[in-house]
Amino acid sequence: MIKKINGGVCAARGFTAAGMHTGLSRNPGKYDLGLIYCTVPCRAAAVYTDNKLKGAPIAVTKRHIANGTARAVICNSTNANTCTPDGEEKSELMCTLAAEALGIAPDDVICASTGVIGKTLNIVPIRENIGALAEKLSDKGSADCAYAIMTTDRIIKETAVSFTAGGTVCRIGGIAKGSGMIHPNMATVLCFITTDCNISAEMLQAALNDITRVTFNRVSVDGDTSTNDMAVVLSDGLAGNDMISSRDEDFRSFTQALHRVMRYLSREIAADGDTDAKLIECICTGADDELSAEKTAKAVICSDSIKIAFGSENADTGRIIAAAGSTGADIDITKTDIFIKAGGRRIYLFRQGKRRIISEEDRDRIFAEDGISMVIDLHSGTAQAEAWGCTLTENYIKVNGDYRHVHSKKDTKI
Repeated sequence: MIKKINGGVCAARGFTAAGMHTGLSRNPGKYDLGLIYCTVPCRAAAVYTDNKLKGAPIAVTKRHIANGTARAVICNSTNANTCTPDGEEKSELMCTLAAEALGIAPDDVICASTGVIGKTLNIVPIRENIGALAEKLSDKGSADCAYAIMTTDRIIKETAVSFTAGGTVCRIGGIAKGSGMIHPNMATVLCFITTDCNISAEMLQAALNDITRVTFNRVSVDGDTSTNDMAVVLSDGLAGNDMISSRDEDFRSFTQALHRVMRYLSREIAADGDTDAKLIECICTGADDELSAEKTAKAVICSDSIKIAFGSENADTGRIIAAAGSTGADIDITKTDIFIKAGGRRIYLFRQGKRRIISEEDRDRIFAEDGISMVIDLHSGTAQAEAWGCTLTENYIKVNGDYRHVHSKKDTKI
């Protein structure tokens, strides 16, 4: 049984975290450097952006976890350390500075950066503050670390769960950042996940690959895939369960828990895409196969016209069925039903491909919800998939247009 617990990346045994302001951000109230540390060596797995242009931290991290192990994560915000002549040198130096402060090897440190692309990273604030950051490490430090990696995000994103593997209680937790520049295949996403479940590096990587495909790769805010995106999982095995080394029942328990964590963070990222955003969730059911269901759900949450329509509280429902029919998937529109879940009711927009006129009362009920949850039932099979996006308003343009100056303005909301 999976249970939600507190602690974020510090929920699992052996992990601590911290975040602080170092001066990378011009806003003195904004944390800009985060650190995660484990008391013992960990097995490590990671996935990265599909963008052909990858930031320097990704190159360094790939080298450091090529042996399947790591022990710490250091991450800065405000600067992506990408497309600069000394990018990898700076990322390696970040790892060295963190390693010296923690008393571990530099190759055991994962490095990540997020922020403005093409700007030289000032290493001085990191060098001058890494000691204080290491001293601040705490099993209560998850939220501070999550705050430190935020850019245009409005809220911190963290969660944790407990589950059972082989009769042993294990824990898994994570933090993430992501707001603008979000599109399937990682997007501007950084995600750090920790677990005390005893699982091999090979199975850890397999689980991360499986769950990324149905979570982070089904999120879209604005159609832009960025350069520095990564999701990392560290496992220290301190729960003491028997090693998970194959796709057995314990592996399924682990992946279900990992799915719970990553799905939650994916939804939070989608909902945070615009200052006035509401989550748009699309579930496609009754498909012939999962790929058709995925294409249909993604087509809806990726549609700018749908994002804008719901963002302006204009229930132009024709845009939804138009997007669903645009994917090239084998869909019979004459069998298709579309409804929105609101106020405990199903409000049908289409029945067998024919539009239904909704009342003003139903329209108000839809927009009174915190998010838009719609279901597209193709009535042709048993496969299903879900995807997440958000409404878009004028504030999206304002926030992202002003991003380079955001750290000299008022504090980010947490």
